[in-house]
Amino acid sequence: MKAVNEVCCGLDVHKKTVVACVLTSRTRETRTFGTMTHELLELADWLEDVKVTHVAMESTGIYWAPVFNLLEGHSYQLMVVNARHVKAVPGRKTDVKDAEWLAELLRHGLLKPSFIPDRPQRELRELVRYRRTLIQERARLTTRVQKLLEGANIKLGDVASNVMGMSARAMLKELAAGNRDTTAMSELALSSLKAKKPQLKQALTGSVGPHQEFLLQSQIRLFEHIEAEIEAVSAEVEERMRPFEPALALIDEIPGIGRRGAEQILAETGVNMSRFPSPEAFASWARVCPGNNQSGGKRHNASTGQGNPWLRSALIEAALGAARAGRTRPNFFSARYSRLAAHRGSRKAAMAVAHSILIAVYHMLRDGTYFKDLGPGHWDDHHREAVARRSVERLRRLGYAVTIAEATA
Repeated sequence: MKAVNEVCCGLDVHKKTVVACVLTSRTRETRTFGTMTHELLELADWLEDVKVTHVAMESTGIYWAPVFNLLEGHSYQLMVVNARHVKAVPGRKTDVKDAEWLAELLRHGLLKPSFIPDRPQRELRELVRYRRTLIQERARLTTRVQKLLEGANIKLGDVASNVMGMSARAMLKELAAGNRDTTAMSELALSSLKAKKPQLKQALTGSVGPHQEFLLQSQIRLFEHIEAEIEAVSAEVEERMRPFEPALALIDEIPGIGRRGAEQILAETGVNMSRFPSPEAFASWARVCPGNNQSGGKRHNASTGQGNPWLRSALIEAALGAARAGRTRPNFFSARYSRLAAHRGSRKAAMAVAHSILIAVYHMLRDGTYFKDLGPGHWDDHHREAVARRSVERLRRLGYAVTIAEATA
């Protein structure tokens, strides 16, 4: 097979070592380096000295990231590849052979690089992902508080929609401090909870023990600390998102996507859609499209595969948000969700709507166009005959004699 790249290097990356194999048409040299910063800089200098033009490494856990950061920006082309795409034949596996196999594949142009964004976007990704982790931890902590209250027979969650909201938290602080005056605590209600003071008095009557007071104080302190951290991270994200304000404004117009959802999507995808040749390729990269499993002329069920979990979860949340928004403001996504959920189930319907949202994001970012809702009747308008035929057939199965005709204007 003809070589495409003359001087190549394959890196087998581990936690403590990096095995590098430099391959040319005549020579093959292998060295092992540590993963300390000065050792990785020695690796970078060595690659420069031997005039390597292309370097490839597997995306091994998180261990590839520091190697990539220190090798980035040199004269050679650096790529990270999917480990599943370069798996060697079993039975002859060593670190040296893995590095040689990567170099061999790279030399013959058989490796497909993964999408690695530039350093500013990678930093933005870390911040947005960390904020999401904090938000998830806050939700888990709220669940623990609710469990503690149930153990003390405090039914605050039956009256207040959020047991850690401003009003409910003020009442919980009084409970944790040993106050049992339900009338005084119900007076702390704000906004819509003011109309539920009688129910609050009953809900706040329970048996809170000393250990539950201690745990409640600890959980409230931890909750407020997490909220402060979320606000600090959000301020940093907002500052770094300033160059992307036009794109954020575009995506925020899509039903179901709020400000934080738009930030999550942009942090994962970036704004440059030219790296994806088509909307289908974009959806395939994000893994929000059906898998392809065909054999013997038959199509079989296939999972979507493992893609970017942060992007996919943000899209699923947006899909479910659009479906809920359709109760008061019908839109194309809510109608699509309702139609598919009826016969395919809610999970597959949410994935299909997430796919539609991602395709809309692709066109909006690529073309700079505004979102235009197709409307809840879009599918019916484009499949009028099929909808009418199914409706007539359903009525006939119920015993009705049905004839239909076009309505006059």
